[in-house]
Amino acid sequence: MKVHIEPKPQNMVNTFLLIFVVHSMQLGVGIQGFQRIIYMEARHDAWISVILSGVATAIIGFIMVKTLSVYENSDLYGIQYDVLGKWLGNLINIMFVLYFLGSFHIIVRNYMEVLQAWVFPEVPNWLLALTLVYLVYYGLNGGLRTVVGVSFFSVILSLWLILLLAYPFQFTNWDYLFPMFEAKITEILRGAKQMTFTVIGFEIIYVIYPFLKEKDRVHRHMQYGLAFTTIIYLALMVVSLAYFSGGQLERTIWGTLSLFKIVRFPFIERFEYVAITFWVLLILPNLMLYMWAATRGISRIFNKKEQKVSLILLAFIFLTLLYPLTRVQINLFNDYFARGALYIVFAYPLLLFVAVLIKKKFFSKKDEAYAQKSE
Repeated sequence: MKVHIEPKPQNMVNTFLLIFVVHSMQLGVGIQGFQRIIYMEARHDAWISVILSGVATAIIGFIMVKTLSVYENSDLYGIQYDVLGKWLGNLINIMFVLYFLGSFHIIVRNYMEVLQAWVFPEVPNWLLALTLVYLVYYGLNGGLRTVVGVSFFSVILSLWLILLLAYPFQFTNWDYLFPMFEAKITEILRGAKQMTFTVIGFEIIYVIYPFLKEKDRVHRHMQYGLAFTTIIYLALMVVSLAYFSGGQLERTIWGTLSLFKIVRFPFIERFEYVAITFWVLLILPNLMLYMWAATRGISRIFNKKEQKVSLILLAFIFLTLLYPLTRVQINLFNDYFARGALYIVFAYPLLLFVAVLIKKKFFSKKDEAYAQKSE
């Protein structure tokens, strides 16, 4: 495996678009009902947990970019191969491929459940899964620039949904926000931990980094994307806390979708149906980029063509989606995945950064000593 990558000029992406990539990766199925699980931990101080999760993503994002900047032009797979060696490095690389595939699976599974619960209760799993898998395959055939373009239009075309928060805002009761600061620090931290499933996705920087043009602007634009996501989640949490009473929020599985239920237009009676079906535009960038990252990993590890690899991986994912799961089983799946993601996305980057610094410092000194000895 080559540690350094030299992408073709036609595959390079403007770094400014990283804002939309990061934001679209974080804005997926998790936003549909994150309020309930955070409130159950931090109560009225759930908004503080959202802020802390945003701070955590900013710190980890900084560490990820610093790790990548140590190398001239490499991705996560090449860095781990270089630092950990062929066998251990490729083993960790395969673990990340499985993580990306697991992310893909869980996004599709959760979206299918929402579609069947709210809009299409009689549509079978295989038809919904096949539709989403085909859309992803079609997008991947266009290459990375096409996928990034989908991310850009996903954000731009969904901005109007934010304006609809004005509807529940009219019926908010700000007394529901009190008493503030009643939760213990440990409870607020547990609430921030519960945000893991909702805010992950920005780790895609590990794979997309070599394809960004202006490397000196990567960190800045990544932080813009993370900050935009945090602001949206904070606004949704505050409006939800002020609109629902505590008891209502505990019983509301999909808090964001429930906020859309009160939106009324003369020509649309059930606007939440429009929002749910429109949500496919929000999850498509997630699915395409996760599958692209997994495909890149397999093709780099085993030196295979990406197009064939993506077709095999999508077929495998499609087969796993045919197995039906209950609401309880999906919740358990989400919980276990979030626990794993906490270590993979928020803990492992710290270890990798330290390992990269140690290796670079050790081998640079060794090379200097060898050069002096040769002279």
